[in-house]
Amino acid sequence: MKSPKDPVDHSRTTRPHAGETMKDSKNMPALVVLGLALVAFVAALAAHATTHHNVGVTLGCISAGLFIVSLGWLLIEHLRVRKVEDRWYSEHPDAQRQRPSS
Repeated sequence: MKSPKDPVDHSRTTRPHAGETMKDSKNMPALVVLGLALVAFVAALAAHATTHHNVGVTLGCISAGLFIVSLGWLLIEHLRVRKVEDRWYSEHPDAQRQRPSS
């Protein structure tokens, strides 16, 4: 792993995708959005607990939308990393391929 352009650990571990979410800096905006989704979800629960149901439903919808966006972003980035890994193995045919657990 040298940069976000190649976030796969090819030599130091038997788990080439270990810590991928934190090592790949292109995932950071998705993690921030996921944190905002969590904050909106907790705020929705608090709004429902204090009988502000309209606000709670609105915050719940916002939370669900942010959650879906962040998961989509993480999925797209994971697929990009898998493509980078496949390209690396095609360029290095003598390297022993480590099957990812994800």
